[in-house]
Amino acid sequence: MSEVKLVGASAINIPNMPWQEKPAGYENPIWRHNDNPVIKRNPAKGVARIFNSAVAAYEGSFIGVFRVEDNTTRPHLRMGHSVDGLDWKIDDEPIRFIDEEGNPYQPRYAYDPRLVKVEDTFYIIWCTDFYGAAIGVAKTKDFKTFISLENPFLPFNRNGVLFPRKINNTFVMLSRPSDSGHTPFGDVFLSESPDFVYWGKHRHVMTKGGQGWWQSVKIGGGPAPIETTEGWLMFYHGVTGTCNGLVYSMGAVILDINEPSKVKYRSKNFVLTPEEWYEERGFVNNVLFPCATLHDAETGRIAIYYGAADTYVGVAYTTVNEIVNYVIETHEEVGDDAGLGKI
Repeated sequence: MSEVKLVGASAINIPNMPWQEKPAGYENPIWRHNDNPVIKRNPAKGVARIFNSAVAAYEGSFIGVFRVEDNTTRPHLRMGHSVDGLDWKIDDEPIRFIDEEGNPYQPRYAYDPRLVKVEDTFYIIWCTDFYGAAIGVAKTKDFKTFISLENPFLPFNRNGVLFPRKINNTFVMLSRPSDSGHTPFGDVFLSESPDFVYWGKHRHVMTKGGQGWWQSVKIGGGPAPIETTEGWLMFYHGVTGTCNGLVYSMGAVILDINEPSKVKYRSKNFVLTPEEWYEERGFVNNVLFPCATLHDAETGRIAIYYGAADTYVGVAYTTVNEIVNYVIETHEEVGDDAGLGKI
C-alpha cells in the first residue's frame, strides 16, 4: 500500500472533527458512527425530516446547509450549527436569499445541497426548480448574506458538485443531466467556467453500470472531491433496481488531478450500502446518499455525512490512505465509456 496524503485545497487541519476508530475485526474501508443517526426524525419544531445535507468547518466549529422537509414535504434549505459536528441546532426559518441586484429571492423548492469553499467564498449548490429540476447556486462569505446566482445549466439536471479550487484558472463542476423523472440519463459530466456565469467545455466523466451492478441504473456526484497525492478522491452514489424498488449505495473513484474528467481508478465494489435500520427503513427505504465530508490533513481522517432513507443524517469514517488504496486495489478496468469524454 502506498502512503496517500491530503494536499492542495484539501490540506486543511480540523483537529476537532468527529471521529471514531475503526472497530476491531471490521474489514470494510468505511465504518459507521456508532450512535447513528446523528439527526433523527422530527429534529426541530415543525420539521418532519432532515437528510441529504452539507456541512463544513467554520470559525472553529461546524456549520451546515440542511435539506429540511416540514409537513408539506416540500423541501427547503436551513442553516444549522454545531460545536462537535454531531449535535446540531437547526435554524427556525429557511435561508433567505437575495439575487445579485439585492432583491429577495426564494426558490420554489430546494434539496440535496452541497457546501463548498473556493478561495474566500462558500458556494451552495442544490437542486432547484427551473421549469423542472435544475441546479441552483448561491454564494456567501459570512453565512449572513446569501446571494443567489444564475443557474449554471439548463434543466433537467441534478447533483451539482463543485471542486474546491479552480483548475487551470477555471471553476469546475460535476453534474448529472436527467429527464423530468428519477431514473434515465444516469451518467456524470464535468463543466468549466472562467467566471461562474458561462459554463462550457463539457466532458463525460463516467457512466452508470460498469462491473458493479449496484450502480446499474444511475450514478451521481456526492461531496466535493478531495485533493490527494493520488488524484481527486470522489465519493458518489450509485443506484440499482430491484423487485422492491431502487437501492442507493456509496461508491468511490479517483480522478486525474489536472484533467478531472479522466478516471484513474474506480472501485467495482460499493464502499457502503444500506444495512442498518435507519438506512433500510424510512420515508424512502434503502437509500444511502453521501453529500459532505470533513477531513483533517494532519491525521488523514475523513468523516462522511450521508442521508439515510430520505429521513435521517448519518456519519461514517475512513482515512484517505485506507479508502484510496482500497479503490486502487479493487478498481475495474476503465474503458472509453467511463473516462474522458471529449468530442
